[in-house]
Amino acid sequence: MAQVRIQHEDFNLSDELAHLRANDLRVGAVCSFVGTVRDTRAITGASGDEIRTMELEHYPGMTEKAIEAMIEEAHRRFDFYEALVIHRIGVLRPADQIVLVAVTSAHRGQSFQACEFLMDYLKTQAPFWKKEETPQGAQWVDARVSDDAALARWGIQASNA
Repeated sequence: MAQVRIQHEDFNLSDELAHLRANDLRVGAVCSFVGTVRDTRAITGASGDEIRTMELEHYPGMTEKAIEAMIEEAHRRFDFYEALVIHRIGVLRPADQIVLVAVTSAHRGQSFQACEFLMDYLKTQAPFWKKEETPQGAQWVDARVSDDAALARWGIQASNA
């Protein structure tokens, strides 16, 4: 069963994971990924600009259906029970949480693989638009070739960059 939420509000990781696995005695593994807004200047050796804010937009209804389809594809590939995807929208600042992908399964290997697959798929195929505000002004962020390459590991070709 897929759980997909697109929201402005932050989420509490502990609460979300507890709810995801509540009363399911089959669960032997929970794998999760939390993405956050980073200021690329804080990365050693990075030459990026200060990220003051990041704004995420989406198409309501369409975005949820696209993510649900991603979860269905993950179910075809991996043996897991539940998946949860929470993606925030609106204006976010450095250190804010952006996304949660969590997967439950009987064994850790399937959870790890399904979680990574969903994150790679989400990064390249979900209909979100991202704008970063830096001291030089605002700019829409294009997809990266590295994101397409991550998805290609799963046998899916995309050309977003």
